[in-house]
Amino acid sequence: MSDSSPTAEPDWLATAAAWLTPRRLRAQAVLLALCAWGVCAADFATPGFFDRAGNLKFQDFLPLYVSARWIAAGRSAELYDQGVVASEIRTIVGEPTGTRLPNLYGPQVGLAFVPLARLSFPVAARVWATFSMLLYFGCVWLIWRCCPDLHKHSGIVAIAAVAFPPVFHFFVRGQISVLVLACFVAAFLAFRSGRAWLAGIALGLLVFKPQFLVAVPLVLLLAGAWESFGGLVLSAAAQLGFAWMYFGSTVMRSYFDTLWHISRWIGSAELSLAPIQMHSLRSFWTLLIPWPELALGLYLLSSLVTIAVAAAVWKSASSIPLRFSALIFAAVLVNPHLFVYDLLVLAPALLLIVDWILRNPNHSSSSALRLLAYLAFALPLFGPLSRWTRLQLSVPAFAALLWILWRHSSSAAAQENSVHKLAPNESHVV
Repeated sequence: MSDSSPTAEPDWLATAAAWLTPRRLRAQAVLLALCAWGVCAADFATPGFFDRAGNLKFQDFLPLYVSARWIAAGRSAELYDQGVVASEIRTIVGEPTGTRLPNLYGPQVGLAFVPLARLSFPVAARVWATFSMLLYFGCVWLIWRCCPDLHKHSGIVAIAAVAFPPVFHFFVRGQISVLVLACFVAAFLAFRSGRAWLAGIALGLLVFKPQFLVAVPLVLLLAGAWESFGGLVLSAAAQLGFAWMYFGSTVMRSYFDTLWHISRWIGSAELSLAPIQMHSLRSFWTLLIPWPELALGLYLLSSLVTIAVAAAVWKSASSIPLRFSALIFAAVLVNPHLFVYDLLVLAPALLLIVDWILRNPNHSSSSALRLLAYLAFALPLFGPLSRWTRLQLSVPAFAALLWILWRHSSSAAAQENSVHKLAPNESHVV
């Protein structure tokens, strides 16, 4: 059943949305994919540990590889001794990397990679990169299956999945963002099948990247989604409890101390560049406002508003795809430490929103959602420009998408209330 609210949108918005034809989108996606992966192929064609630009290949996987080796060798006590980590990385690579690569993940994450510890780093990194790409495309396929109106555009979906900017970044850096994506996809499938407690368990698994659990539990709590919230708390507690029992209190305290004092382990040059690679409210205000205290205050205030808006959408009569998309955008916006590769989690939200647009082409929100979904896909490409403009354009696009979802949910609630008010009079007349 589709929504068919009469179109009430500015002419410029309808014109801009109409410009995004399937033919243009396909051409742009093909061009973007060729550019991104052509650069990747050229950079990675060099022999050895470093690419053509002098960056370490799959560098973010290296601390996990070191952790896995130490766990396998019974050296878990040294997992968060960052000096020892740096020394081990130099030994593996054979020369200084030029970038600090501290171990910032819980010990249970390193434990999951122990099977790769017997391989050399280049081989282990390629195995992980291949598996992670297969898992990414598997997640996209699972969401696509739930989007019947996207089925006739399967070619564009496939090309866009290859061209999605975060995919390039998570691949070349050997990141584990795909595991975050898998948790969100599992949660959506559980919500869709009416298993809210199972969805909560899937979301609770995100505790291995705890910054993704800043907004999600608060949204569920404010929305009164007790079953999902309970599953999330139990799942997160179980994962941390397992790690505590397996590795002991000393290792876990070292892990939490590392997270709390993260700036201690990252160089000032890297910290100064970090905001231009980040796409959340924290980095948005840090770039825009030169006073740290004011920027922090605005981040906290805008985060509270974001959580409240997402909770309102979750409580509304909107469909599960739109409600879940709002949850994802809230998780991204409130995340205090979100780099471009973590935007991989937007893939389900963008697919679900586009499917809704195709199902409801005449709805008053369709043009705005179409344009904003396009911008949410493309604007992360221009993140480095914020070094000079001091404005991370992707973040307002994410916030505007969430606001449109809230406005749609509010109008749906108003229509439902009007139906309930009319119902007694109609029955009386009958």
